Amino acid sequence: MEYVYKTSGTCSQEMIIEVEEDIIKKVTIIGGCKGNTAGISKLVEGMKIEEVIKKLKGTPCGTRGTSCPDQLAKALEEIKEKQK
Repeated sequence: MEYVYKTSGTCSQEMIIEVEEDIIKKVTIIGGCKGNTAGISKLVEGMKIEEVIKKLKGTPCGTRGTSCPDQLAKALEEIKEKQK
C-alpha cells in the first residue's frame, strides 16, 4: 500500500511511503537535502516499520525540533495506526 505524508518543520515537503504488511518497500522524499534523503530512503528499505520508528524518532535537525528522519518516524506511526 502507498501512503503520502505531508511533512512539517523540515526542508522536505512530502514523503511517499510504500509498505507491505509491516515492511517498508520504498520511500520517496520530496524536497530536503537530496543526498541525505536519498540515503535515508535506501537505508530503511526492507526494514520493519517499528524498527525504523525506534531508530529515527526524535532525531533533531539544528534547532527545529524535528528532522526528515523524525518526520519519517511520525509518518510510519500514522501508517501503523491506519493498519489497525
